[in-house]
Amino acid sequence: MSTTETINQAPVKLTEGALTELRKIQAENHLGEDQYLRIGVKGGGCSGMSYLLAFDTKTDEDHVYEIADLKVVMNKAHEMYVIGMEVNWEDGLNSRGFTFTNPNAKSTCGCGTSFSA
Repeated sequence: MSTTETINQAPVKLTEGALTELRKIQAENHLGEDQYLRIGVKGGGCSGMSYLLAFDTKTDEDHVYEIADLKVVMNKAHEMYVIGMEVNWEDGLNSRGFTFTNPNAKSTCGCGTSFSA
């Protein structure tokens, strides 16, 4: 990754729990250097928008970040919806999976992965 494509300050935070789980997924799936963690949003869900968290290739529409040695891409148009968001991994009896704490969400639904801005 060239230094010209990396922006120092990522607009989102990944907790240690999220980083651990993401690295585990990356290793189990033998993802190559061309795979970045994509964080973003998409239309849909019970509140209007859903979070996007997946490994993917970089496009020309992406900004590139590095969070604790994990390469992250985000579509430039999505940043305004997720700036300041924290992604966590929960592994409890009542809930298991990634959770999103987004200060930009005007409302959220019970599933925790859908919001309105």
